[in-house]
Amino acid sequence: MVSLANAGVRVQNGRMTSDSPARAVPAPAEPGPRDLDRLLDSIRVAARSRSHGNHPFGAVLTDAAGTVLLEAENTVVTTGDATGHAETNLVRLASRDYTPAELDSCTLYTSCEPCAMCAGAIYWAGIGRVVYALAEAELYAITGANPENPTMRLPCREVFAAGQRPTVVSGPAEVLAAEARAVHDGFWV
Repeated sequence: MVSLANAGVRVQNGRMTSDSPARAVPAPAEPGPRDLDRLLDSIRVAARSRSHGNHPFGAVLTDAAGTVLLEAENTVVTTGDATGHAETNLVRLASRDYTPAELDSCTLYTSCEPCAMCAGAIYWAGIGRVVYALAEAELYAITGANPENPTMRLPCREVFAAGQRPTVVSGPAEVLAAEARAVHDGFWV
Protein backbone atom coordinates (compact mmCIF):
# COMPACT_ATOMS: atom_id res chain seq x y z
CA MET A 1 0.00 0.00 0.00
CA VAL A 2 1.29 3.47 -0.88
CA SER A 3 0.92 6.13 1.77
CA LEU A 4 -0.09 9.65 0.85
CA ALA A 5 3.29 10.91 2.02
CA ASN A 6 5.11 8.44 -0.23
CA ALA A 7 2.98 9.58 -3.17
CA GLY A 8 4.06 13.20 -2.66
CA VAL A 9 0.69 14.19 -1.22
CA ARG A 10 0.12 15.78 2.17
CA VAL A 11 -2.88 17.15 4.03
CA GLN A 12 -2.58 20.78 5.07
CA ASN A 13 -5.43 22.65 6.76
CA GLY A 14 -7.84 19.89 5.77
CA ARG A 15 -6.89 20.06 2.07
CA MET A 16 -4.72 17.70 0.09
CA THR A 17 -1.71 19.30 -1.54
CA SER A 18 0.94 17.84 -3.80
CA ASP A 19 4.71 18.15 -3.88
CA SER A 20 4.50 18.08 -7.68
CA PRO A 21 5.02 21.48 -9.24
CA ALA A 22 1.84 22.91 -10.70
CA ARG A 23 1.85 23.45 -14.43
CA ALA A 24 1.11 26.94 -15.65
CA VAL A 25 -2.36 27.49 -17.07
CA PRO A 26 -1.85 28.20 -20.77
CA ALA A 27 -3.30 31.36 -22.29
CA PRO A 28 -6.35 30.93 -24.54
CA ALA A 29 -5.48 29.97 -28.11
CA GLU A 30 -7.83 30.58 -31.03
CA PRO A 31 -8.77 27.38 -32.92
CA GLY A 32 -7.18 26.99 -36.34
CA PRO A 33 -8.98 27.05 -39.70
CA ARG A 34 -9.06 23.24 -39.82
CA ASP A 35 -10.99 23.21 -36.53
CA LEU A 36 -13.87 25.45 -37.59
CA ASP A 37 -15.84 22.83 -39.56
CA ARG A 38 -15.73 20.39 -36.65
CA LEU A 39 -16.80 23.14 -34.24
CA LEU A 40 -19.75 23.85 -36.53
CA ASP A 41 -20.53 20.12 -36.38
CA SER A 42 -20.56 20.31 -32.57
CA ILE A 43 -22.93 23.29 -32.72
CA ARG A 44 -25.23 21.30 -35.05
CA VAL A 45 -25.17 18.43 -32.54
CA ALA A 46 -26.07 20.96 -29.82
CA ALA A 47 -29.07 22.10 -31.90
CA ARG A 48 -30.11 18.46 -32.31
CA SER A 49 -29.82 17.98 -28.55
CA ARG A 50 -32.10 20.95 -28.00
CA SER A 51 -34.62 19.59 -30.52
CA HIS A 52 -34.66 16.34 -28.50
CA GLY A 53 -35.66 18.29 -25.38
CA ASN A 54 -32.21 18.48 -23.81
CA HIS A 55 -29.78 21.28 -23.02
CA PRO A 56 -28.14 22.73 -26.17
CA PHE A 57 -24.67 21.20 -25.99
CA GLY A 58 -22.89 18.93 -28.48
CA ALA A 59 -19.52 17.24 -28.86
CA VAL A 60 -17.62 15.58 -31.71
CA LEU A 61 -14.52 13.35 -31.57
CA THR A 62 -12.04 13.15 -34.45
CA ASP A 63 -8.90 11.17 -35.06
CA ALA A 64 -5.56 12.80 -35.82
CA ALA A 65 -6.48 13.13 -39.51
CA GLY A 66 -9.70 14.99 -38.67
CA THR A 67 -12.06 12.12 -39.47
CA VAL A 68 -15.19 12.23 -37.30
CA LEU A 69 -15.31 9.14 -35.08
CA LEU A 70 -18.17 9.92 -32.68
CA GLU A 71 -20.79 12.52 -31.85
CA ALA A 72 -22.72 12.96 -28.61
CA GLU A 73 -25.39 15.31 -27.41
CA ASN A 74 -26.48 16.37 -23.96
CA THR A 75 -29.05 13.99 -22.41
CA VAL A 76 -29.57 15.54 -18.96
CA VAL A 77 -33.31 16.12 -19.37
CA THR A 78 -34.34 12.97 -21.23
CA THR A 79 -32.34 10.60 -19.00
CA GLY A 80 -32.70 12.49 -15.72
CA ASP A 81 -28.94 12.03 -15.29
CA ALA A 82 -27.13 15.20 -14.19
CA THR A 83 -23.89 13.80 -15.65
CA GLY A 84 -25.40 13.46 -19.13
CA HIS A 85 -23.35 16.32 -20.56
CA ALA A 86 -22.38 16.01 -24.23
CA GLU A 87 -18.65 15.73 -23.53
CA THR A 88 -19.06 13.14 -20.78
CA ASN A 89 -21.44 11.11 -22.97
CA LEU A 90 -18.83 11.24 -25.73
CA VAL A 91 -16.04 10.20 -23.35
CA ARG A 92 -18.08 7.19 -22.21
CA LEU A 93 -18.46 6.03 -25.81
CA ALA A 94 -14.86 6.79 -26.77
CA SER A 95 -13.40 5.02 -23.73
CA ARG A 96 -15.20 1.84 -24.72
CA ASP A 97 -14.31 2.00 -28.41
CA TYR A 98 -10.72 3.28 -28.49
CA THR A 99 -7.44 2.57 -26.73
CA PRO A 100 -5.70 5.19 -24.58
CA ALA A 101 -3.03 5.55 -27.29
CA GLU A 102 -5.70 6.23 -29.91
CA LEU A 103 -7.49 8.74 -27.67
CA ASP A 104 -4.26 10.61 -27.01
CA SER A 105 -4.13 11.52 -30.71
CA CYS A 106 -7.82 12.48 -30.87
CA THR A 107 -9.46 15.90 -30.66
CA LEU A 108 -12.73 16.55 -28.84
CA TYR A 109 -14.68 19.46 -30.34
CA THR A 110 -17.42 20.96 -28.24
CA SER A 111 -19.96 23.72 -28.68
CA CYS A 112 -19.09 25.21 -25.25
CA GLU A 113 -16.07 25.04 -23.00
CA PRO A 114 -16.14 21.81 -20.98
CA CYS A 115 -17.26 22.18 -17.37
CA ALA A 116 -15.04 20.86 -14.57
CA MET A 117 -16.79 17.46 -14.60
CA CYS A 118 -16.41 17.05 -18.36
CA ALA A 119 -12.80 18.27 -18.30
CA GLY A 120 -12.08 15.64 -15.65
CA ALA A 121 -13.68 12.93 -17.78
CA ILE A 122 -11.72 14.07 -20.85
CA TYR A 123 -8.52 14.05 -18.81
CA TRP A 124 -9.12 10.57 -17.35
CA ALA A 125 -9.94 9.18 -20.81
CA GLY A 126 -6.64 10.58 -22.09
CA ILE A 127 -8.05 12.59 -25.00
CA GLY A 128 -5.11 14.70 -26.11
CA ARG A 129 -6.77 17.83 -27.43
CA VAL A 130 -9.92 19.88 -26.78
CA VAL A 131 -11.32 22.65 -28.98
CA TYR A 132 -14.37 24.66 -27.95
CA ALA A 133 -16.51 27.36 -29.54
CA LEU A 134 -18.00 29.31 -26.61
CA ALA A 135 -16.16 30.10 -23.36
CA GLU A 136 -17.72 29.05 -20.06
CA ALA A 137 -17.70 32.68 -18.91
CA GLU A 138 -19.77 33.62 -21.96
CA LEU A 139 -22.14 30.72 -21.29
CA TYR A 140 -22.57 32.01 -17.74
CA ALA A 141 -23.50 35.42 -19.16
CA ILE A 142 -26.21 33.68 -21.23
CA THR A 143 -27.56 31.31 -18.56
CA GLY A 144 -27.17 33.54 -15.51
CA ALA A 145 -28.45 31.89 -12.35
CA ASN A 146 -30.58 29.33 -14.20
CA PRO A 147 -30.72 26.30 -11.86
CA GLU A 148 -30.44 23.91 -14.82
CA ASN A 149 -26.91 25.17 -15.55
CA PRO A 150 -25.11 26.07 -12.31
CA THR A 151 -21.85 27.15 -13.94
CA MET A 152 -18.78 26.70 -11.74
CA ARG A 153 -16.65 29.46 -13.28
CA LEU A 154 -13.70 27.09 -13.47
CA PRO A 155 -12.03 27.21 -16.89
CA CYS A 156 -11.15 23.80 -18.33
CA ARG A 157 -7.53 24.91 -18.76
CA GLU A 158 -7.22 25.08 -14.97
CA VAL A 159 -8.57 21.54 -14.60
CA PHE A 160 -6.19 20.19 -17.25
CA ALA A 161 -3.21 22.12 -15.82
CA ALA A 162 -3.72 20.31 -12.50
CA GLY A 163 -3.16 16.95 -14.20
CA GLN A 164 0.03 14.98 -14.71
CA ARG A 165 -0.23 14.80 -18.48
CA PRO A 166 -0.86 17.61 -20.94
CA THR A 167 -4.15 18.26 -22.68
CA VAL A 168 -3.91 20.82 -25.47
CA VAL A 169 -6.80 23.32 -25.42
CA SER A 170 -7.91 25.75 -28.13
CA GLY A 171 -10.81 28.12 -27.72
CA PRO A 172 -12.91 30.07 -27.66
CA ALA A 173 -13.54 30.40 -31.39
CA GLU A 174 -14.37 34.10 -31.63
CA VAL A 175 -15.16 33.76 -35.33
CA LEU A 176 -18.02 31.34 -34.44
CA ALA A 177 -19.29 33.24 -31.40
CA ALA A 178 -22.62 34.16 -33.02
CA GLU A 179 -23.31 30.57 -34.10
CA ALA A 180 -22.29 29.19 -30.71
CA ARG A 181 -24.57 31.63 -28.89
CA ALA A 182 -27.51 31.23 -31.29
CA VAL A 183 -28.22 27.63 -30.23
CA HIS A 184 -28.90 28.98 -26.71
CA ASP A 185 -31.25 31.79 -27.83
CA GLY A 186 -34.42 31.66 -25.74
CA PHE A 187 -33.48 28.39 -24.04
CA TRP A 188 -32.42 29.55 -20.58
CA VAL A 189 -35.34 31.92 -19.90
